[in-house]
Amino acid sequence: MAHEEQSFNEFYTEVKEIEKRDSVLTSKQQIDRLLRPGATYFNLNPFEVLQLDCDTPLEQIKKKYRSLSILVHPDKNPDNLERAQQAFEIISKAYKTLENETTRKKCLEVYEEAKDRTDMMIAEKKKKLKKEGKHEGVPEDDPSKYKHAIYVMVMKLFADIERRRQQLEVRDMEERKRKREAEIEEEEQRDLQKEWQKNFEESRQSRVNSWHTFQAGSSSSSSSSSVATAEKVKSKKPKKAKYTSFNPPKIKPETR
Repeated sequence: MAHEEQSFNEFYTEVKEIEKRDSVLTSKQQIDRLLRPGATYFNLNPFEVLQLDCDTPLEQIKKKYRSLSILVHPDKNPDNLERAQQAFEIISKAYKTLENETTRKKCLEVYEEAKDRTDMMIAEKKKKLKKEGKHEGVPEDDPSKYKHAIYVMVMKLFADIERRRQQLEVRDMEERKRKREAEIEEEEQRDLQKEWQKNFEESRQSRVNSWHTFQAGSSSSSSSSSVATAEKVKSKKPKKAKYTSFNPPKIKPETR
């Protein structure tokens, strides 16, 4: 974290030195400023893009936008069309943000929050020094360093806002994807149900015909069987009864 802050401070110092040296940057310098490594982080702040303080009136914002847009316009930079187009879009986006009263107010709220957080951070530093028995001041007592501390906090807050926006965008995209997949699945289920119903209706008559054929075949077999049985009964001749003569038992003579 300390290394990142040191790198940021060095980068900030370098940028401010360039801006001091070139109060009116050339077209190439403006394009390079807006597309330099790490510029995406700084370009989140529309006031930074247009090189303005947050309390600049809207009329001055319009003037600065016109002058910068002319400098970086692709028509003015035919030898650097692609980068000029990118720089022009960055400037246009920043101006649209500040031109709109609602979005400009949100940007100003970021500055107010950055100032409040910086003041709290300074108060904590002084409280800690007092507890340790030290009575020297803090670096932010210097107006230029105080302004720089607020600037750094502003950049961090804009970065936090962008990070949250991206997270919400990803979440929203995933939710839309999930809903769409569910809709596709429902559509497929409906199509399958329709296809099944269609096939069922088309095969109904075939099933009915098969049943009728089966019924007719069963009746025919039953009738044939009955006729065959009757004929078989008729063809049988009655058997003649066999009579045998009756022989009475012999009577034995009595013996005395």
